[in-house]
Amino acid sequence: MHTTILAAFFEFSRTAVSMCSAGILLFLIALWAAKADIARARGLDKIVALSNLCFAIPLAVFGALHLSGVEFVMPEVPSYMPWRLFWAYFVGFALLAASLSIATNIQVRWSGLLFGIMMFLFVATLDIPGALASPRDRFAWAFVIREMSFAGGGWILAGNAMRGQGKSKLITVGRVLIAIAAIFFSVEHFLHPAGCPGVPLEKLTPPWIPARLLIGYLTGAILFVAGATILLARNARMAATYLGTWIVLLVLFIYGPILIAALADPSTAVKVEGIDYFADTLLFAGAILALASATPRTD
Repeated sequence: MHTTILAAFFEFSRTAVSMCSAGILLFLIALWAAKADIARARGLDKIVALSNLCFAIPLAVFGALHLSGVEFVMPEVPSYMPWRLFWAYFVGFALLAASLSIATNIQVRWSGLLFGIMMFLFVATLDIPGALASPRDRFAWAFVIREMSFAGGGWILAGNAMRGQGKSKLITVGRVLIAIAAIFFSVEHFLHPAGCPGVPLEKLTPPWIPARLLIGYLTGAILFVAGATILLARNARMAATYLGTWIVLLVLFIYGPILIAALADPSTAVKVEGIDYFADTLLFAGAILALASATPRTD
């Protein structure tokens, strides 16, 4: 009976069901793996203990998209690349493998490092050429900054799992990338407060969400203060903790209702868009919380 209700809710969209199922499964795995850290943590450090969980869930969601909804992914694969379908599926399996590694905290130094390299390659081959082709398109540049912040989050996770000199270098690079993203996104929020908060892309905050302009301006202010603090490496852990917590709250109370509304729509494309926005913002939160986790309290 429960399966029938679930299938009816998703309108038999295999892609949406696969993406949500992968996210839920990784949530349970990551929560089980982090239960000891969560129990030991106090105050907002309990949110910081969820960094791997927040980072791993979106990777599983996007991996499922590559495998079950490849038609949504293929347009993003450059036409000059050979074996385009192979690479779409390959990235899907790579994302699922990385999500399991990060969720269980096993060999994160490799999964985080390789994920960061993959995102950097996406920026170099897809995002930057697209932004240069349309330099006045603010969303194209937002994609560049967003993907680099995701790469930075992966490198922070890898650095935090390493020992030796490479550890601090990876964390520093990740910190700078996340700080730049926060400051860039803050400006976007001040200029366009009606956009969905957190990672400013095309979607507008629905009018049925109360105080949406106030939320936009407040998010911009938090992003700017936290970004500047992180960039200057002054109380970076505290700034990353507060910023990451705020983004998680946005995911729950802004993108959660948006996701539910999208899943109730009969269009698979609308469902996928709602899931994408939820996962994108959660991944940004995971990158910020990873920085908080990797930063000493005495910074």
